[in-house]
Amino acid sequence: MRRTGVEEDGAYRVEVLPGIDAVPEALWRALAPADDPMWSRAVFAAMERAAIGPDAYAYLVVRHAGRPVAVLPLSVFRGLRADRIVGPRERRLLAPVSRVAPRLLRVPTLFCGHLLGQGHVLGGLGARADGGAPARVLVASVLEYARARRLGTVVFKDFAPDELAPLADALRDAGFFSVPAMPDTELALPHSSFDDYVAALPAKPRRNARAKLRRFAAHRPALRIEVLDDFAHLVPAMLGLYRQVMDRADQALDELDAAFLTALRPAPGLRVRLVACFEGERLVAFLLCLFSGTGATGARIGLDYALAHDAHLWHNVHYAAIRLALAEGCRHIRFAQTAYVPKVELGCGLVAQRHAMTHVRPLPRALLRRLLPPALGAALTDALGPHADRLPAPPGPGATPPPPHPESRRAPCPE
Repeated sequence: MRRTGVEEDGAYRVEVLPGIDAVPEALWRALAPADDPMWSRAVFAAMERAAIGPDAYAYLVVRHAGRPVAVLPLSVFRGLRADRIVGPRERRLLAPVSRVAPRLLRVPTLFCGHLLGQGHVLGGLGARADGGAPARVLVASVLEYARARRLGTVVFKDFAPDELAPLADALRDAGFFSVPAMPDTELALPHSSFDDYVAALPAKPRRNARAKLRRFAAHRPALRIEVLDDFAHLVPAMLGLYRQVMDRADQALDELDAAFLTALRPAPGLRVRLVACFEGERLVAFLLCLFSGTGATGARIGLDYALAHDAHLWHNVHYAAIRLALAEGCRHIRFAQTAYVPKVELGCGLVAQRHAMTHVRPLPRALLRRLLPPALGAALTDALGPHADRLPAPPGPGATPPPPHPESRRAPCPE
């Protein structure tokens, strides 16, 4: 496979690898977060085998004196639809353009990090006292890669504020600016059982949880929840339920397809389970759950909205995922972005994230810098609703730009 050296700075050099199969397995295993299943090599392999949005993938590998020390995944969108990734208010404003001249809304974009999860530079680059050389090399390589492929917009997507701190000076000097991103949601699991988890909730969420569990139980035996290791036969039904969620989503950067769900299977360091809710033999809800080390992720959900409200399907597949995570010995489970009000009621905390963005040309960069921060800040406030004050304060003036991304799709809570 073709490997291309891009930038050099003293003992540091970056090469571009064309796919996950070109990244040495031992290197990925050594650098990827052990307790984040979204960063399993198998997830990236499934993404590359599917058609979930990007036109191409690549991986930048930073080498120090010939030894690999960091990896940054890249996702290429040659014609990203701007009206699919903004909020409802902005989409209404863009609707006339979408009807008359849809090509004007296609934005060639390079995303850095993880398209489906929280962003990282694997290896971090944070423990090196060498004047920021690896960060400069990495950022310069990203921009060179974007220019060579005529990708104007560059986004370090969905990074926790401290994740890009080692890159902050290099990003600022290269013209990147920081914008708000939708936070992830994470539930800590210091409990020995599901009953202990429910008992530890504050009084009102505890009463609500028990009421929703009772209402679901009242629908039995018509409704039942099963946990499946093998769900290939359910993929067509899953896609139909997933489509119902996506049709109600505010944003859609990526969309899972049958190829992704079929390719995603257990692998070293990754356990894959499906929380499936049936009405008789018909699938009516699911939550795809991934496990790695002591971490879990409720990755994607599907719902039959004809039943979702009365049977509290959203809540009960999440309760089942929490039971499963506890049984797997996990210490936390992430449910990503979306539906913040019910997830806070589940006991989730908000994991702050930001994007670092730029454009390779000065004028579009100036427009983005002026327009995006207030627009994304307003969208974030709207999405969080009464829980906006749970996020830590954003960086002050002059602070380094830390990045993450809006998990592409923000699906509403069905209840």
